Amino acid sequence: MKHIILVCTIVFSLNTSAQTLSDLAKSFKKATSSSSTSTSSTASSIINMSNTDIAAGLREALNLGIEDQVNKLTQTDGFYKNDLVKILLPAELQKVDTALRKMGLANLADEGIKVLNRAAEDAVKEATPIFVDAVKDITFDDAKSILLGSDDAATTYLTSKTETELYKKFNPVINESFSKVGADKVWTGLISKYNSMPFVTQVNPDLTDYVTKEALQGVYTMIAVEEKEIRKSTAARSTQLLQSVFELQD
Repeated sequence: MKHIILVCTIVFSLNTSAQTLSDLAKSFKKATSSSSTSTSSTASSIINMSNTDIAAGLREALNLGIEDQVNKLTQTDGFYKNDLVKILLPAELQKVDTALRKMGLANLADEGIKVLNRAAEDAVKEATPIFVDAVKDITFDDAKSILLGSDDAATTYLTSKTETELYKKFNPVINESFSKVGADKVWTGLISKYNSMPFVTQVNPDLTDYVTKEALQGVYTMIAVEEKEIRKSTAARSTQLLQSVFELQD
């Protein structure tokens, strides 16, 4: 952009004493040569840095996301009071929520949402070992693509490597957590009450599947938050390795 502004400034300042077209061509050539040199320098830095260091830097960044962000989700209200990941009701249950509130049962409706989030908070404790194993498997080629990729490239990589396994792990835990946190009783009561109302279409949603998917999405959302912070803020690069590796994409 600076180079474009430079060229435009030269063009608009042309008058009887302006530089010749030959001079303008030289200026443009110098500008584009500088840009090419910068790109070449970045590529050269990646080549010169140890493959092991680049892969290790990406592993460290992902492990920070797991440690700092995923662990927060396992705390009480980790989902429920985090607007980025709070689990709301699926579409088919919105009408249940609305009907209960109209009947003066807002507290019961609120409790229904809370217990879904409690189940997710309980299940996410199972995620960390699976993530750690996935991070260990990052190759240099993976790391290079991630480093020069989008702001959530590392999170996207982690999703592709863990989503299927995490769903299998989360699903039975969510189901068990429903009993542990009382979600099964709350929602059995809520749905039964709604289904007993006249003139309504009865509902019987698979809440275990729904909460499992929402919990997974919450996990990846928070890892992406950490990744973006490391990419954008030098202050978030808490070790020399992170500083060295992520300087390559600045």
